[in-house]
Amino acid sequence: MRARLFLFAVFGLLGSLVVPTIPQEKSGESTIRELEAKWADAYKQRKVGDLAPLLADDYVITTEDGNTYSKIGFISFNMGPLRVDVSELSDLKIRMHDNVGVVTGLYHESGEAAGKPYDYRDRLTDVWMKIGGRWQLIASHYSIPSKL
Repeated sequence: MRARLFLFAVFGLLGSLVVPTIPQEKSGESTIRELEAKWADAYKQRKVGDLAPLLADDYVITTEDGNTYSKIGFISFNMGPLRVDVSELSDLKIRMHDNVGVVTGLYHESGEAAGKPYDYRDRLTDVWMKIGGRWQLIASHYSIPSKL
């Protein structure tokens, strides 16, 4: 009888150690989804201080016209005299691979550049990597779809 009570106590104690008591950290997918929204908003609001930390130092973007820009090149080129009225993401799909998240989706942007209105509807691919404990964007590719 004592042996049985002892075993129940031991198994009960072991079981309580297995059950997590601390809330789980957000999944990488939900974190990346939030960071995508933050990235689009920082770009729209022209907040370099919010945008720059999201981009890895070796970040590269390929734009609709085939040009590529580094982190500094992208920030310099896109934070100039441009008014962004709409910066919307949709149809996002996120695929996780350990410390890498690959995002595909649709992007809509409109506003005014050089005094002329513009309206873009693109396909996007963003690649996020967990670097030094935080997620950063390492590469982006935007292209004009042949059809939506």
